[in-house]
Amino acid sequence: MSDEQTVTIDGTEHKVDDLSKDQVRYVNHVTDLDRQLAQLGMSGEQAQVSRNHFMGLLSESLKAATDP
Repeated sequence: MSDEQTVTIDGTEHKVDDLSKDQVRYVNHVTDLDRQLAQLGMSGEQAQVSRNHFMGLLSESLKAATDP
């Protein structure tokens, strides 16, 4: 069993040691961007839930203000 690091690109597995410095840098950028996109997705969900909550509070306060 080998402990060599590999990366799969376009369905082909590559040994990291066989990649050029630029290719390793590109892999690192892609990995970081994937992490950022996942975080942005979570942040978007959190913002949507918060917005819905505050919109509910606003609706309730407007309804309470117009109720006799």
